[in-house]
Amino acid sequence: MSISDICSGVTDDDDRFAEARGGLSAGRFDDATMNDADTPNEATDAMKRRLLELRSEHRDLDAAIAALEDSGSFNPLQVQRLKKRKLSLRDQILRLESLLLPDIIA
Repeated sequence: MSISDICSGVTDDDDRFAEARGGLSAGRFDDATMNDADTPNEATDAMKRRLLELRSEHRDLDAAIAALEDSGSFNPLQVQRLKKRKLSLRDQILRLESLLLPDIIA
């Protein structure tokens, strides 16, 4: 995925961005997604796949932001939107990680 691909898809509307990537949007990994899976293992596998996708997109955005800032001539609004999307992805990653890790009281 190139920097221009990442930058051209970033908008304030997370649903539009997710649709452009063919994935789920922020917080859309809910009961509807869980009901598509036949077993708890399939649901867990789906969550793990989504987590890998989110981490990959987060890394891509990090690289795109760094490349734009290093170029010297960048649109600050575009960089701000990329950073906002990156923070949103981080929140989604943390949410999925908390769902996958059991609460163990020691």
